[in-house]
Amino acid sequence: MWLALALGLALLAVELAMGRPAICPCGVVRFWAGDVQSDQNSQQVADWYSFSHVIHGLIFYGIARALWRWTALGRILSPRWALPLAVAFEGGWELLENSPLIIDRYRSVTISYGYSGDSVLNSLSDVGWMALGFIVAARLPARASVALALVFEAFTLFMIRDNLTLNVLMLVHPIEAVRDWQSSA
Repeated sequence: MWLALALGLALLAVELAMGRPAICPCGVVRFWAGDVQSDQNSQQVADWYSFSHVIHGLIFYGIARALWRWTALGRILSPRWALPLAVAFEGGWELLENSPLIIDRYRSVTISYGYSGDSVLNSLSDVGWMALGFIVAARLPARASVALALVFEAFTLFMIRDNLTLNVLMLVHPIEAVRDWQSSA
């Protein structure tokens, strides 16, 4: 647990060194930002994409469990390393997501036309949401974790016409019809 917290602090330091804003440039700190098309999205503690980060945790736990169970990794590392490794992966994604490469990609191929990246607060919160998903998955049967991920995907698809699946699809292989449908909400 301490290593996971230390990795979170390292992410904080790196993002600040990258020039990422600590909080929303508007100067307001809120728990929830519910308008996807506002300057608050990806700036506050939680937003619609927090559900995707919880799903990341569910997925990372499933991968970790499979690796520890079906490979020699379980003989080399204690399962206690699984959460810090998941935090490292999520932190790595946050750094990549907030790089000019991915920010520009989001702007050009997704409905996130004005996306400027996450605040450091939001990035750290995203890692926290992932850790929550990881911890929840460690306590749930695998089927319940899968069901929870599907419910979150369906819920966010219904609420904002976006979810983890569409976000990855549009980032990797944009489909104009999907972008048109998403922006017609």
